[in-house]
Amino acid sequence: MPLSIFLATLFVSAISLIGGFLLISKRFALERHAGYFVSFAAGVMLATSFFDLLPEALGMGETTSILATVLVGIVLFFFMERFLLWFHHHDDTHQTKPSVWLIIIGDSIHNAIDGIAIATTFLTSPALGVAATLAIAAHEIPQELADFSVLIHGGMTKRRALLFNVLSALTAFAGALLGVIAIQASQAILPFFLAFSAGMFIYIACSDLIPDLHRDFTKQKGWLQSMPLLLGILVSWLIIRQLEG
Repeated sequence: MPLSIFLATLFVSAISLIGGFLLISKRFALERHAGYFVSFAAGVMLATSFFDLLPEALGMGETTSILATVLVGIVLFFFMERFLLWFHHHDDTHQTKPSVWLIIIGDSIHNAIDGIAIATTFLTSPALGVAATLAIAAHEIPQELADFSVLIHGGMTKRRALLFNVLSALTAFAGALLGVIAIQASQAILPFFLAFSAGMFIYIACSDLIPDLHRDFTKQKGWLQSMPLLLGILVSWLIIRQLEG
């Protein structure tokens, strides 16, 4: 595995554990400010998709096929989320807590796909790899805060929940390795991996992150939470332009 991909995957995996460590330490009131992280992450993911991933993919492949792959990525993540919600509602009907194992499995799959996205983008260009890594890292903190809280609520001890967070984070390395092997075997799949990653980012931003901001909207902080979204777009655009220039 190329060093840049390994370091980026290690960075994202380390970021994913920050939420657990902060909740265990109780030294930071990060949950009160989670909305700002969510807003920033949404901006970064949208900007990375539309300024970098999609243009790169469209430059390498046929337009209809690339856009169809973006749609496949969005639809696949829709059904993954429906699957998780179905199990949660099934648990609720039996008056039990949501399945912590389902959260762990879902998080592991998500991290593996993140690893594939990191490998794909770095094999395309270092600038694209950095932008995608930033987008993934920005999303990891609010996501892991939520997942860690669910594990604790589901009956796990904090130490045990942190251990499973570490194990699920390691699946990103498996995903990165799979991405490297697949792309080295056939460069023809590279634009489709990029398009799929764009679909994943767009779905997460529009179906997960932005609705969270709307649900958390208040007159006092609602508009302030909108500013990090614009900041995320600006920061991503500046990074992409600087690295590619």
